[in-house]
Amino acid sequence: MTKLSAESYRGSRDWYPEDLRIRKYIFQTWRQVVKKYGYEEYDAPLLEPIEVYEAKSGQELVGEQTYQFVDRGDRRVAIRPEMTPSVSRMIAARRQEIAYPARWFSIAQFMRYERPQRGREREFWQLNVDLFGVDNTQGEAELIAIGSQIMKAFGATDDMYVIRVNNRRLIDFMMAHFLGLDVQQAQQMIRLFDRKNKIPPEVFRDQAIEIFGADAASVGLQKIAQLLTAHTMADLPEEIRESEAVRDVQRLFTLLERSGVTNAIFDITLMRGLDYYTGTVFEFFDTHPDNNRALFGGGRYDGLVGVFGAEPVGAVGFAPGLSMMELFLEAHDLMPEFISSTDIYMIVLGNAMRGALEVADELRDENVNVEVDFTGRKLDKQIKSAVKKQIPYMMFVGEEELENEIYTLKNIITGDEQKLSLERVVTAVKDHRRQLSRSDDDDDVFDV
Repeated sequence: MTKLSAESYRGSRDWYPEDLRIRKYIFQTWRQVVKKYGYEEYDAPLLEPIEVYEAKSGQELVGEQTYQFVDRGDRRVAIRPEMTPSVSRMIAARRQEIAYPARWFSIAQFMRYERPQRGREREFWQLNVDLFGVDNTQGEAELIAIGSQIMKAFGATDDMYVIRVNNRRLIDFMMAHFLGLDVQQAQQMIRLFDRKNKIPPEVFRDQAIEIFGADAASVGLQKIAQLLTAHTMADLPEEIRESEAVRDVQRLFTLLERSGVTNAIFDITLMRGLDYYTGTVFEFFDTHPDNNRALFGGGRYDGLVGVFGAEPVGAVGFAPGLSMMELFLEAHDLMPEFISSTDIYMIVLGNAMRGALEVADELRDENVNVEVDFTGRKLDKQIKSAVKKQIPYMMFVGEEELENEIYTLKNIITGDEQKLSLERVVTAVKDHRRQLSRSDDDDDVFDV
């Protein structure tokens, strides 16, 4: 018989209980924040026709990163690599029935065939937040404010991350009118700018020369140098500075300041490589030296709903990923300590198993989560299991306890022991839960 590997598929993770506690904490925090802004949760199929991504997502995503196959009905399908095309399809399907603005979010699972690396896996989870039916800059301001509130909900301060902002209309103006590139050259240059911080400067220069062509390269490189030294909109060349797209960005910064977002900056090199972006693009970036990288991003994509045969709808969205959020929390020492969702580990003494199981059921009827150790192991081994599982309470049940209806309840964290009636056990556990709920922010202990 062939011996099977115990390793998970390359680029995916096994979620052991202790790992899943982290995932649930991040998901719960995401949900709490977006719901405060009136966003409703939705979901979509894991499989989509490949044409959904071919229309707007870009050739790299479709040709190199999607898990695609021909199903039994001879249809070309893909495991979803992102959610934006799916949600746009859903909006298009009920274009006339949906009440606008439509504020939707999902927390979903995706797959992309790419090289696994720190913070980037083939199987991944992310939050998707999208606003449909708003054509003005207030939409982008709300989405960026939500992203900022998500960071603060995890305990982040403004100095821990920066929000980089640009505009695809400004990028298109810059490529066509300032750099003098045709459509094909502009697409190549946008992709090159998108990789700028991931490749050596000399590689960036050589590839830029190839895009410009030998005759135009000298002037083109000088103009790129002008762009790269523009740290604010005031530093931009005059012909770019006077464009309507720049005024859009200026309006956005005014709205962000009013909403209390003060760590946003203009970054002319930010491209957001997906082809469907049409306006503002933004990216949350970690400032920690050990994790100095993009956390998540988004932008405006007004044309995507129209691809599905419906009247176009203004749309803006963003999508934080689970792995990058986890790395951010670890880098900044913001990860809480977690305890088990089980309240009591019941240790059975002597021949009291039948009565102990009845007591456990009574506690469960009172919404107390109880694990009963019926292994018959020695007492010290049962206690070690309770501690290792990070269950907050141990409860000892023997024949004497059953007869007197008084039970020893021990808090594993503090070591305190109390002899309590069953009613008082229930009260103690529920008081402990309430205390945890109140002290999450102060003590960094999270019960999930």
